[in-house]
Amino acid sequence: MTDVPAAVRDAYGWTAAELAPLAGGLINQTFAVRVAGEPFGILQRLHPVFGATVNADLDAVTTHLAARGLVTPRLVRTRDGAGWVEVDGNVWRALTWVTGITVHAVPDPSWAAAAGELVGKFHRAVADLEHTYAFARVGVHDTAAHLANLRGHVERDADDVGRELGREVLAAAADLPELGPLPRRHCHGDLKISNVLFEAAPPRGICLVDLDTLGLGTLAFELGDAMRSWCNPRGEDTASVGFDLAIFAAAIGGFRSVADALVSREERLSIVSGLETVCVELAARFAIDVFRDSYFGWDAGRFPTRRAHNLARARGQLALAAGVRAARSDARDIVLAGG
Repeated sequence: MTDVPAAVRDAYGWTAAELAPLAGGLINQTFAVRVAGEPFGILQRLHPVFGATVNADLDAVTTHLAARGLVTPRLVRTRDGAGWVEVDGNVWRALTWVTGITVHAVPDPSWAAAAGELVGKFHRAVADLEHTYAFARVGVHDTAAHLANLRGHVERDADDVGRELGREVLAAAADLPELGPLPRRHCHGDLKISNVLFEAAPPRGICLVDLDTLGLGTLAFELGDAMRSWCNPRGEDTASVGFDLAIFAAAIGGFRSVADALVSREERLSIVSGLETVCVELAARFAIDVFRDSYFGWDAGRFPTRRAHNLARARGQLALAAGVRAARSDARDIVLAGG
C-alpha cells in the first residue's frame, strides 16, 4: 500500500510497477520504482517549499553534468513528455535509478577523500555552466534572517525549553567569524554525506543526489555544510558529537586534488568560517522548528515527537559548532596547505 495517487502512476505508465517508500529524506517523500523486480527509478512528491520549476533547473544542470561525463540522476518524462506531474496540489517527479551505496556517517577518512574528489569534479564540471535558475530558495543560508526569526520566537513564545535552547544558539552566533564578499558559483546546495552515492572497496564517489537545492551560492556554505555533515561521524541526531579533523583534511585534500585551480585563497579560508556558521545556522533552524513543529521530518522510531528530535538536532549542532571553533587554527592550516 502506498500514498501515490493513481493519476501519478497513470502519467508514467506504472500501473504494474512496484512502488516502495524509501526512508531517510527529511523533506521530500520518496518511493523506489521497480519493474519486474528490478530497480527502475525513484518517484518523489516534492515538499511544498519547492516550486514545480525546480525540476527545470534539475534537468538543465544534470544535462550539463552528463555532457561532461559525470554520472547523475536524470528526469524521467511522463508518457506525454512532461517533466513532472501535479495532482491534488502536489508536485510529483521521477528520476532515473543510480545504483550505489549510501552512508549516513563517514566510515573513515578514505570515504571523505572520495566524496571530496567527487564534489571537486562537480564544481569543475559546472564552472562553465550558463543557466538562469527558474526556482530559487528564498533566504537559504541567510544566517542573519534565521537568527532574527529565532530571536522573535524566544521573545514571544511561552516555551521554556525552546527559549532556553534559542538563547544558547543566539549566544553561539555572537562569536561567529565574519564572512567577507565571495564569488557566487553553481552549487549543489546540500552536500550532506547521504547525498553522495559511493562504490566501495576502495570507496569511490559515483554521483551526487537530492538535486532540488541546486543554485548559485558560495563555497563557504557549499563546502562548509558538507564538512558539517562529513566531519561529525556520530550524526546530527545526538548531542554527543565531535569534529573529526582527520576527516576534514581528507575531504579538503580530495576536493583540492581536482578543483584547486578554481578556488582562491579567500574561498579556501571561507570554508572554515562557513563550516562554523552553518552549524549555528542549522541549530537555529532546528530550534525554530522546536517552536513551530512543522518543517523537518523526524524519526518516530527513536523520538516521541518531531519537537524532541529537533531539540536533539539543535543541541548536536551547537556542540559541533563548539568543536569547530576549538579547531579553527588547525582547519585553516589544512585549507591553506601548500600555498
